[in-house]
Parts: sequence; structure tokens; C-alpha cells
Amino acid sequence: MTSYQFHTDGLNDQQVLDARARYGLNKTDTIKENGLIIATKNLFKEPMFLLLLAASTIYFISGKVGDGVFMLIAIVLVAAISFYQESRSRNALDALRKLTQPYSKVIRNGKEVEIPSEEIVLGDYIIVEEGRSIPADGIIIHANDFSVNEAIITGESMPISKNQEELNQVYQGTAVMGGLAICKVDAIGNQTRLGKIGLSLEQIEEEDTPLQIQIDNFVKKMALIGVIIFFIVWVINFFNSGNFLDSLLKSLTLAMSVLPEEIPVAFTTFMALGAWRLMKLGIIVKQTKTVETLGSATVICVDKTGTITENKMTLVKLYEHSNKKVSSAFDVSSAAERELIRLAMWSSEPIPFDPMEVALHEAYLKNVSFDERALFKLIFEYPLEGRPPMMTHIFEDDLGHRIIAAKGAPEAIINVSDLSEIEKEELERIINQFASEGYRVLGVGMAEFEGRDFHLKQHHYSFRFMGLVAFSDPPKKNINLVLNAFYKAGIRVKMITGDNAATAITIGKQVGFRGVENTLSGEALMLMNKSELEERVLTTDIFTRMFPEAKLRIINALKAHGEIVAMTGDGVNDGPALKASHIGISMGKKGSEIARQASSLILSEDDLSGMVEAIAMGRKIYTNLKKAIQYIISIHIPIILVVFIPLALGWIYPSIFSPIHIIFLELIMGPTCSIIYENEPLEKNVMEQKPRPFTTTFFKFNELFASIIQGLIITIGALAVYQFAVLTGSSEASTRTMIFVLLISANVFLTLVNRSFYYSIITTASYKNNLVPIIIIVTTLITVVLLIINPLTTFFEFQRLSWFEVLISTGIGFLSVIWFEIVKWQNRKRNKLQNSAS
Repeated sequence: MTSYQFHTDGLNDQQVLDARARYGLNKTDTIKENGLIIATKNLFKEPMFLLLLAASTIYFISGKVGDGVFMLIAIVLVAAISFYQESRSRNALDALRKLTQPYSKVIRNGKEVEIPSEEIVLGDYIIVEEGRSIPADGIIIHANDFSVNEAIITGESMPISKNQEELNQVYQGTAVMGGLAICKVDAIGNQTRLGKIGLSLEQIEEEDTPLQIQIDNFVKKMALIGVIIFFIVWVINFFNSGNFLDSLLKSLTLAMSVLPEEIPVAFTTFMALGAWRLMKLGIIVKQTKTVETLGSATVICVDKTGTITENKMTLVKLYEHSNKKVSSAFDVSSAAERELIRLAMWSSEPIPFDPMEVALHEAYLKNVSFDERALFKLIFEYPLEGRPPMMTHIFEDDLGHRIIAAKGAPEAIINVSDLSEIEKEELERIINQFASEGYRVLGVGMAEFEGRDFHLKQHHYSFRFMGLVAFSDPPKKNINLVLNAFYKAGIRVKMITGDNAATAITIGKQVGFRGVENTLSGEALMLMNKSELEERVLTTDIFTRMFPEAKLRIINALKAHGEIVAMTGDGVNDGPALKASHIGISMGKKGSEIARQASSLILSEDDLSGMVEAIAMGRKIYTNLKKAIQYIISIHIPIILVVFIPLALGWIYPSIFSPIHIIFLELIMGPTCSIIYENEPLEKNVMEQKPRPFTTTFFKFNELFASIIQGLIITIGALAVYQFAVLTGSSEASTRTMIFVLLISANVFLTLVNRSFYYSIITTASYKNNLVPIIIIVTTLITVVLLIINPLTTFFEFQRLSWFEVLISTGIGFLSVIWFEIVKWQNRKRNKLQNSAS
């Protein structure tokens, strides 16, 4: 850009440093609670932590100092694990917040540069344009058709027109709805109007997701059951033994075994780290709840320009109306063609930001001997409006020479021009010819008007139709593969574009878009009633000549049918539809800031293939979280029943486990579910399945039936070992040790078997997850150490086993889990038969 367009050279480097040293950064200072304090508060809300404290206290009171010390160590370990998980999640989310920090355009040293918004200083000159959020308070020094939405300050959502002469103050956090302005910053950070009323744009509170609510409710119900069982067992034991503290310990043991406290930890970890992994792929998830929704997407609505195509506009063809001539924009030979380009440029913004307007300015410079832009001043303008849309600019120089130029959808310019029917038919033929080649086509017109009392509407001028300009916007090279990936995953793709049907169909055919024969225009859509539209959106895949209200109706109609809708958008007017969709997707480079604020997910490279990766990641996270929770339930069932049944039925060894055994098992199971399963790779058939229904939960009986059966069979195996040990005259310590070894071995084999609920354990052995052997080896070594080092064996009230007893325990542990491989084999066989039949 040149200096006449800037109207200022801005600050120089030294002035920036001086201003920053004196006034600081452009950020609102808010009081944030320390992460360690938050984690500590959350820890004291955990039922398991409170139970451990209670058990430790009872041990000390009853004189069992060694057990009390162990429980204190366990408390420290539980706290350390909790702090670690909290830290991982918090760090992942902090990294995401940093990536979503906005950037702003400023003028410094006579050049336009883009910097983080917090680096703006007092006295800076900022360039704010359509789709941007204003980064600081300022005074307008230059404006082109500039309007803002100040709802965040005033509560009024209507756009307000502003310029350098009246209403020239702009405020941080307000949204630019149209045009462009250059403003001098007069307040930053806490000194802005937004800062003074105590608002921070970074303070975004996440609501609990449906799944999170279900998990919390499930854990609360289990905690309630634990409390009820606690009191029942306490009363029964105290009635039988008369020993208050011993009865209390046995009751606490059972209560601890009931609590599935690993589930909420696993959920939080999976979601936060999932968002972090997506960030590493260049996919910025603004709220972790989006991760949960990704795997459910059934429809994705995509814009043509910038999503299917490159959004790299090149002026390629001209139709000069007076001579009825189609020509190449790369070989402009006549004065009439140059005049067409000149008028198309004058109808654009003086400081262009739209790719088509940038292309027109570039074409103008290539085809004139003298650049007259500095001589003319924009004295009046009509914004892009109407259906179909058009815009008009009025320029004037110091001598009073005036240029009135308009451009827009060809139909719009034709409607306001004095053309014969024959001319209209010829123009329609040319427009269809350009559109059939996939070009974006604009009509160009000019008008003459004397005086200063300009018409209220641009349509009231009498325009002369000057011609057509056609732009090439080639499809992205990988878009065909991307579309096929969506189709293969059972996701329908719908194109929503402002272009006409012919252009959209041509581009659709070029990229292998399905359903190109079914199109619907925005005007036709708005005439439909709700029920008609809800039926039509299911069978229509290309929507043309779209505008914001029509886009919003499409999204709502799809949602009314129970579809989980993802939508891409990059313009300021895409905000409502992005907000309304389940997954709003904006582009990181070319998307407007307002679109990025309204979206829930940002593709930093503007590449739709990132959405394929995001959906795959969403499905992987859901699948792995499901494995983790099913593992937790399967392994909790035998622990609960092994503690409860001997106690309730009065078997010879009623207290087979104490709190120290339960907490030890918990310390083994926690890392297994939250570390191993979170790190599991994507199963090869996940992106070949249909999207999961969004209403599906982890806690439906039919989904968890296999896990319950797994847990019950492990319980049968454990109780069988118990009875075997008793029948062979084993001591209580020996019996306890055999059951403990069985549960540890069942835990290891369950971890391996449940890596997939479809593929065999042999197939999953090839899955790359370095944490699997590490966790298994560590678990096995700890168990061996407990059995061979006498002080530890004595402390845990274990007894060294014979090789035969070890073989019995591990063998039954193996058999109590491996049977599920037969179920998986039958599922694969059934699926193969169904596929061959179809």
C-alpha cells in the first residue's frame, strides 16, 4: 500500500518502545486464581481423597502406625497424580488460548504490519476492516463505508455507521460489520472503555457438556451407593463384632472399592489432551467440548470460495459490452477494455482486502500509464447490499470530475441498467459461458449524477452496463481426496455459496462433489415454509446465491432433522450460522476475526483436510475414552464383589482386602486407563464407520453389557481361587495373595484385550503405543517385589506363593479375560458375512 492510502506513516520503532515502556501492553489485567490452589481445592472435593484421609486417621487412632503411614504415602501419590493430570490439562488449554490470541494490522514506519493485539501501544495507527474485532479504543482518521456493532458495550446489536467527521470514536471489543477505517489509538488495556467496566475478552466460561454431566451424575450415584453400603456394612460388622474402628475400616474398604474416581479424571484428561493433539495438527479447538462433538458430525456445510477453492482470485476474462467482445484479461488491447477494468477498480474499496478487489487493483496498475487513484477522493458510497447484491462508489477530484462506478452480481447490475431483451439474452449467454468454466463473474456499471443530494438507494441511479469481469479461483489440489474421506466416513457434504448455480455446479464436477444435480437458490429457500425446507435440505447438496439469513435457515433445518452439523465460514456475515452449528469452523489465515470468534474450531492452514483429521481425532478420542471407562467398570466389579461377598456371606476370611490393598489396586488402575488408553492410535476401521449418534452415552446397559460380563467373569475367577485356596488349606495371607495376583494378571490381560472391541489381541499387538509395555512391566515388577521382599510382603499381609499357586492365579486371571477374544472373532465373522451379502 502507498502512503496516500494510509494517510499517515504511523509510529517509528523508537516511539513504539517509548510508548510501551510508559503505558505497558494492550491487555486487560484480571485476577486469576493460582492453578495449584485450584487443583488443591478440587482435590479436597474428591471422595476417594476424603476416604483415604479417614482410613489413615483410623489406622493412627487404632495404633497401626505402619498402615497409617502407608495411607499418607498413598494420599501423597493420589495428590501427585491429581496435580499432574490437572497440570497437563491446564497446560494444554493454556497453549490453546495463546494460539487463539488475535492479531491486528498497524501502520509503523510507513508500512502495514500485523502484530499480536496485545503489542499495540498508545498512539499506534490501527487498520480495522470488515470481519475484525477492534483491538483498542481509538479515533477514526480515515473511513470507507465503515460500520460497527457495539453490542458488547451498549447492548444494542444494530450496526452503527462511523467516519472521521462524526461518531469518530471506536471501542475495543466491538465488531466491524462493514468497510474499513484507520484509527489512532487513544486507550489500551485497562484504560479502554471495555477495560474500565471490568470485562476481559479472554474470560470464557465453558459449560459442562452432555457427556460430562452424565459422567458426573454416574460418579455421584456411585458415591451415594458407596455411602449406603458403607453404613450397611458398618452396622452389620459392628453388630457382629462390637469393634467400632475395625467395622469402620471394613466399611471404608468397601466404599473405596465402589468409587470409580478414575472416570472423571480420564474424561478431563482425554478431552484436554485431545484438544492439545489437534493443536499440534494445526487445528485449534477453542473449547474442549468441541472434541466430544467431532466424532458425531453427520453433515458438513462448506463454502466454495476458500474452502473448496484456493481463494486466489485472478482476473482472467473480460466482456466489454459496447463492442460485444470477450477477451483475455492478460492481453488487454483496447481503450474500452481498459476502461472496464478502471471502472471495476473504482467500484472497489480504495484500500482493498477482498481478493477480487485486490485483483482488480492489480489489473488496473498493469493496464494504465498513469495511476490516478491519488487524485480522487471517495465522497459517497453504497455498501454491498440487495438480493442479488451490488455496491456503488462515488469519487471526485479537486476539479469536480466525478466517477460513479458499481459492481456486483451480474443480475443486479443488469436490473439497474437500461438494456433491451436481446442484450439481456446475450449477457445471460456470456454469463453462463463464464460460469460453465468455473469463473466467478461480476457485472460492472457506471452512472452520471450532478449535485450533492445523492439518492437514498443505489438502485435509483440510471446505470450504463459496461461489461463483465471473470475471475479464476482454482480448486484446491487435495479437495477431491478430502471429499472422498468425508463420504467414506458417512458424512454428507453440502456446498453453500454466494455464486450462481452454473459456477457452483462446474466447480462441483471438477472436484467430484456428489449431488451436483440438486441445487437451491437463497431466494427460493426463503419462500419455503419450515416443513418444506426441512425435507428439501436433506436432498439438496448445493445451495447457491446464499446470504446470512438463508445460511442460518439451512443449519437450523438440518438440526431439526437431528443432524450434527459442522459448518465452515470465513466472513463477518457467517457468524450467526457458525454459532448455530454444532461445530463452527473458521479459517485461521483468511477467515475474518469475527468468524474466528463465532467458531468453535479454527483450521490454522485454511485446509479442509484438517477437518478430516479433526473428525478422525474426535472419533479416536471417543473410542479410546469408551475403552478406558469400560476397562474401569470391568475391573471395579471384581474388586467390589471380592470385598463384599466374603464379608456379607460370612466366609472364613471375611476381610480379604483392607484399604491399603484397595488403594494399591487403584494406583495401578488409574495410570492404565488415563495414560495407556489416551495414547492409543486410531483403529483402522474408525473412519469407515457411520458417525455415532450424539445421544449415545457410555452408561446405557446395552453398551456396557460386555464390560459388566467381563467384570463378573473375573469375579467368578477370583472367588473360585478363594475357594480353591480355602479347600487346599491355605492361610488367609496366602488366599489374599493368590486373589491379588489374579486381579493384577486380569488387569494386565484386560488392558491388552480391551485395546479393541473388534480386532484381535494379535492385531492390536502391532498398534504403536510405547506406554503399553512400560506400564505392564512396571506393574509386574511391583507385584513381584511385593511377593519376594519380606518386609513388604509382611506389611501387605501377603505370603510368598509356590510356583503352582502363582500359575493357578495368573492362569485363571488369563482365562477370565481371554474368552472375550471369541466374542470379537464372532463379531468380525458376522460383519464379514454382512459385507459379502451387501
